[in-house]
Amino acid sequence: MWLSFEQQVISQPEVMGMFDDYRNRYEQERQIQLQDQFDVSEGAVKKQNRLYKSVIKLDKNFHIYVHGSRQLIEQGEDEHGKFYKLYFNEES
Repeated sequence: MWLSFEQQVISQPEVMGMFDDYRNRYEQERQIQLQDQFDVSEGAVKKQNRLYKSVIKLDKNFHIYVHGSRQLIEQGEDEHGKFYKLYFNEES
C-alpha cells in the first residue's frame, strides 16, 4: 500500500492540512506545479547516512547525540523515574 508524504512523514491530521495549504499557496504564488513523486539519489542517501545522527532530548537539561545504531542504548523506568543505560567499549 502506498502512503502519501503526509501519512509517512507528518502523520498528524491537523499538520497534514497545514502542509497541504502551504503547498497550494506556494504553487500558486510561484505559478509552478510540484511533482508528487521524485527519484531519490542513492549517492546522496549513502552520504547522508554516514553523517546520520539523532538526538535524544531529555527534559530541558540533557541532549544525547547518537551517531549510528541505538542498539547500545537501553531505556527503562524504575522507582526513581525514567532512565537510559548507555553501553560502550571505550571512552574518549
